[in-house]
Amino acid sequence: MNNWTEADLKAIDEAIALGAFEVEFTNHRVKYRSLADMLHIRKLIATSLGIADQNARPTTTFAVHSRD
Repeated sequence: MNNWTEADLKAIDEAIALGAFEVEFTNHRVKYRSLADMLHIRKLIATSLGIADQNARPTTTFAVHSRD
């Protein structure tokens, strides 16, 4: 379990905004393979800090019923 900080969240947000794949976190540096990997880690960091994902889209579920 990582001890993520708000500085770590800011660092990955800045890297994503710049299109960079390497992030210098508080206590380590990581080079990611893809934006998808970075977004996944960003979500983990935000969740561990108790911060709602501002990019999350609300979902709607519809029930389907048919009369056969």
